[in-house]
Amino acid sequence: MVHAVPQAPAVNQSTGQKIRVCLTFRWGVKYHSMNAKSEILETEKSPAGIIRLLLVDDHPLIRKALRDILSREEDIAILGEGGDGQEAIDLAQKLSPDVIIMDVSMPRMDGIEATRRIKAIMPRINILILTIYDDEQHVRAILEAGASGYLLKSIFGEEVPRSIRSVAAGNMVLSPVIGKQLIKQAAIHPVRSVKLDPRGKLSPREMEVLKLTAMGLSNKEIATQLGLNLRTVKGHFTDIFSKLGVDSRTGAVMTCLREGLLSLDEVR
Repeated sequence: MVHAVPQAPAVNQSTGQKIRVCLTFRWGVKYHSMNAKSEILETEKSPAGIIRLLLVDDHPLIRKALRDILSREEDIAILGEGGDGQEAIDLAQKLSPDVIIMDVSMPRMDGIEATRRIKAIMPRINILILTIYDDEQHVRAILEAGASGYLLKSIFGEEVPRSIRSVAAGNMVLSPVIGKQLIKQAAIHPVRSVKLDPRGKLSPREMEVLKLTAMGLSNKEIATQLGLNLRTVKGHFTDIFSKLGVDSRTGAVMTCLREGLLSLDEVR
């Protein structure tokens, strides 16, 4: 959680123009309001374990809602805000965040092009798309641009900080609707098949885990369904990823669909 104390007036009393405002935060960092559209937090170093976050959305109310949700999270620090894709690029270069939450439809430059450019120059930054679009064209374009996650704005709430932590850890995050859509597309339009090592055959329990994953269940829901603890489920995923040569739940399910280890009926 970040606490701020105003240090200067927000408006020049003689001209009426908004001026630079400095706010002092816990950890000794400073947050600067640059203009009506973007805001920047300058810090030399955040505490260990803190996820440095940039918010980019052209709707101030959406950014405020995200701030309200994330202000309760001790391990997430909002470095700044932007209102369009070009500001996202500029702020990413200035602030070097760990994660960017990015809208798609924005003025000057959309979130897809901004994601593509940021990943080209700063590939370590993980970008989490938060949007209203769930059609095939947007899904494919966003993931091909290099986004680490794709969430629908309809799932606003505690899912947002969980997803931020997940992409910061290097995982792919997809809304269940988006994940199932991609899985079905992979089965209908298969890419180059992956030759599975016979020694890497999945166990019956691992296949159960994958089937529930394909149905959109979270790790916690899978653990409840199978009567396992969460650590055991995570261990199964580690083994599954190693055997299949993938690094995400979606990649594992897609590979099994292409190899005929899962059927479309099992992902419906």
